[in-house]
Amino acid sequence: MESSERIIICGAGIAGLATAYMLAKKHEYENILLIDERAPMSLTSDKSTECYRNWWPGPGDDMVKMMNRSIELIEEIAVESGNVFHLNRRGYLYCVTDSANINPLIDFANEASDLGAGEIRTHQSIESDYIPAEPEGFEHIALGADLFLDQDLIQQVFPYLSNDTVAVLHVRNAGWLSAQQFGAYLLEQVKNSGGNFLSGKVVEILQKDGQVVGVKLANGERIEGNIFINAAGPMLKDLGDLIGVDIPVYNELHLKASINDSLIAVDRDAPMVILAENQILPWTDEEKEMLKEEEETKYLTDTLPSGAHLRPEGGMEASSLLLLWDVHDEKVEAVFPPELDPMYPELALRGISTLVPGLKKYIEKMPKPFIDGGYYTKTQENRPLACPLELKGAYVIGAMAGYGIMAAAGLAEIVAAHVAESELPEYAPAFSLSRYQDENYINLLEDWGDSWQL
Repeated sequence: MESSERIIICGAGIAGLATAYMLAKKHEYENILLIDERAPMSLTSDKSTECYRNWWPGPGDDMVKMMNRSIELIEEIAVESGNVFHLNRRGYLYCVTDSANINPLIDFANEASDLGAGEIRTHQSIESDYIPAEPEGFEHIALGADLFLDQDLIQQVFPYLSNDTVAVLHVRNAGWLSAQQFGAYLLEQVKNSGGNFLSGKVVEILQKDGQVVGVKLANGERIEGNIFINAAGPMLKDLGDLIGVDIPVYNELHLKASINDSLIAVDRDAPMVILAENQILPWTDEEKEMLKEEEETKYLTDTLPSGAHLRPEGGMEASSLLLLWDVHDEKVEAVFPPELDPMYPELALRGISTLVPGLKKYIEKMPKPFIDGGYYTKTQENRPLACPLELKGAYVIGAMAGYGIMAAAGLAEIVAAHVAESELPEYAPAFSLSRYQDENYINLLEDWGDSWQL
């Protein structure tokens, strides 16, 4: 293609790399330029838990359909690459310890199943035909979900869970991968197809007669191109402002911690383990009084949100665990590097140890943790964007709040189809900015919830 037909993608995180890959491999574009002031996958994409799932709540089935397709694309790339990024299908375990939460868990399962996430197999006795997940690989492994309602069976299959666990939903079309290796493979394929990466900061989107004609970098360099794709992650809104388009997103800071599970409190072949209910941490009276004395810590004595979770990190011979618990969801300005809370590992450990009591051994003598974090860029209803913008030749992909690794391929396929003016998936309108012009959608937002999302 001529230089005037260059496609410029701002942002070399998973959204930008996936879009470049889809344009190069599916639509055979060659002149693709990824621009980022940082190394590829180094801003937020490498701060995730690197997981995926197709189990999503409504309203509507668009999110499930898109995620099913995205996972299908990831699996195709895994086969194509010889699974260089170690995709597995261990699944997610949604667990509850309070019998009052059994029916909500069942409702969540039925909702996702009805939306197309897969069939539910219910296990209510020790004589179960449940087939455990394999720790590696993803082919020939069960889909749908397995619902456990027998406590003896739960203990038999998942012995690391608390004896109080009364119900478990094992979502099967779920697992994790190496995000860095996934991104590296996508970039390699783009370069093999004629694309390239440039280190730089976009400070202006050049326009002529209502059409993108290129970008200007902070060093003064001008690069021609009639397609501009905003894949800037936490800077999505800032890039939109450069062309006068309001992209209605905000950022939240989310952290994760890893520790060495030297005592093997969690089986190395465990799925992602999630406490799907609110909880009050069991502080001593002395600890409660101390926490209540400070404005910054008194919230820790109140009811805290659901979603404390963990997963094994590394192979079967490794001993690392990732711990996460998002107890804050405040809107913040994105700053780099983000401020890390040194108390976060202990909080996450306490939160998930309610469900995995073997971890309580680490509370008194905490293994040296590693902490990092990144920003969730979100729309108000936590649905992503993958669509054209008002300026001709401009597009956006992003607002994949905490689920970018799993959604990027599916959303990138939508954006690439827009660019190539090819057939769009039926669910594409659900991820367009035009949805906010739909009165029915606006009314729906009033009752929108995040039910069971991480």
